[in-house]
Amino acid sequence: MSRKAFIAANWKMYKTPGQAKAFVDAFLPLVAGHDRDEIALFPSPVLLPTVIEAARGSNVSVGAQNIHFAEEGAYTGETSVGQLLAVGGTHTLIGHSERRQYFAETDAIVNKKLHTALKHGVIPVVCIGEVLAEREAGKTEEVLKTQIAGAFAGITAEAAAPIFIAYEPVWAIGTGRTATPEMAVEAHIIIRAEVAKLLGAKVAAAMRILYGGSVKPDNATALISEEEIDGALVGGASLKPDSFTAIVKY
Repeated sequence: MSRKAFIAANWKMYKTPGQAKAFVDAFLPLVAGHDRDEIALFPSPVLLPTVIEAARGSNVSVGAQNIHFAEEGAYTGETSVGQLLAVGGTHTLIGHSERRQYFAETDAIVNKKLHTALKHGVIPVVCIGEVLAEREAGKTEEVLKTQIAGAFAGITAEAAAPIFIAYEPVWAIGTGRTATPEMAVEAHIIIRAEVAKLLGAKVAAAMRILYGGSVKPDNATALISEEEIDGALVGGASLKPDSFTAIVKY
């Protein structure tokens, strides 16, 4: 099955509104007419209205780096799906490794957020991946299976169609270390097999699994050209229009 690649920029906690608008204004002409892949930007919450307005009518989608599982409530500092949809956001990252590491997000919390996103038609990108100690201990497969089972608890095959998975080996994020294409493919095969076990072969064959972890212009082609890798979740290299464009046009 041919799956359309999804190239996503995770800007993390970078850029002011002015810098974000300048990026979009420079970036859109560089990718105008590029329909081979889907493209999305994930800015921090305060930037969402600026980036969504700047990208309006283009081939670039905009999403949140995080949502809360509650539809509203006394959750200081959080963003609800309703707020995201109201400003025109269409996607959200869920369970990024930095959310797990610094904000104690568990597989159970990821699962609750996934249910909320699907209920409201927000397209979720569920992030999973092992830390260095787990890989060195030979626990990569065990960790990935546990994270998938936890994230997908109670999700039906019928509801799962919009879901993306982003495999991000935590030891390769922001470190300059990158999983080789062979290492990434091995992990993606494990992930797809686990999705097939939980949701069926048809859902697994259609689900797009991205690679994230120090993706740069010089390694993007080797990674995304692999049949099992359906795009990239890009961090640092997505902060400049030219380098992110080079990845989009791998």
